Amino acid sequence: MTDTLPIAPWRLFAVEVRAVRRLSPSFVRVTFTGPDLDRFADNGYDQRIKLALPLPGQVGVRLPQGPDWYTRWRALPDGQRNPIRTYTVRAVRPQFGQVDVDLVLHGDGGPATRWARQVHPGDEIALIGPDSGYDGDHGGVEFRPPSTGCLLLAGDETAVPAISGICERLPLDARGRVLLEVPDAADALPLVTPPGIEVTWLPRGGGAPGSRLVGAVAAAAQQLLSDSPGTPIAASGPGAAPVDDVNVDVDLNVDVDILWEVPDAPPSTPVYAWLAGEAGVVRTLRRHLVAERGLDRRAVAFMGYWRHGRPDPS
Repeated sequence: MTDTLPIAPWRLFAVEVRAVRRLSPSFVRVTFTGPDLDRFADNGYDQRIKLALPLPGQVGVRLPQGPDWYTRWRALPDGQRNPIRTYTVRAVRPQFGQVDVDLVLHGDGGPATRWARQVHPGDEIALIGPDSGYDGDHGGVEFRPPSTGCLLLAGDETAVPAISGICERLPLDARGRVLLEVPDAADALPLVTPPGIEVTWLPRGGGAPGSRLVGAVAAAAQQLLSDSPGTPIAASGPGAAPVDDVNVDVDLNVDVDILWEVPDAPPSTPVYAWLAGEAGVVRTLRRHLVAERGLDRRAVAFMGYWRHGRPDPS
């Protein structure tokens, strides 16, 4: 009798690019296909995955194999270690063995942007994602709202794919606001939402990250909380309760020194906030909601997807 290895929550998928579609000045949609993508778990919402990208001059991606592939990948010299970046699943079609990922075209010249600007059908890479054969929680889904209260979903262009996926899975009676700051007015993409969700796109033009988002979130929070009688408002200033900033490593320890906290939401809250984007902006938004607006800190999930002026970690 042959022993079989237990199925892990995540696995490596060898994939190739089936289609590339430019959605707007800042977004491109890449459709991946592969022989094993019928086993990719469709968990919806903001399911996080990772893409292993080719090295300069490399065709395809050659990652170490086996259960200890990640440890062996980390041990490779810099010039031989394929860069790995975190993204959000946009759509899954397991019956066709396809996964869509929307990529943001940054101007940073990093490996992900270079690859996204040059990608063509037939290109081969590796995708690290949830295995549907695993009977349990895969992890990587950070949208965990309580059953009551309004929603406040806010982020910059890097959060658009995640918020889009969240909105598509919301119940029809969901209520709240969605605020999305993007580089250009033409980056406003179609969103499928319940009728009680109001969506606002905030093109910042040449403004700094957060230049439109911070004020919009403050105004939306004031409105949503004023519509919830009896909501406690915390004192601001020296007497306000301190709000700690939390830096943790996310799954696979690939993203280092990231501002990231997804607490267990309280059973009841007037507003549940999900914030993602540039780390400094997310920190400002979270401080405002907790220290100045009096939201229970457990009702604020916040994720620093990137840091202004700092390249993505490998």
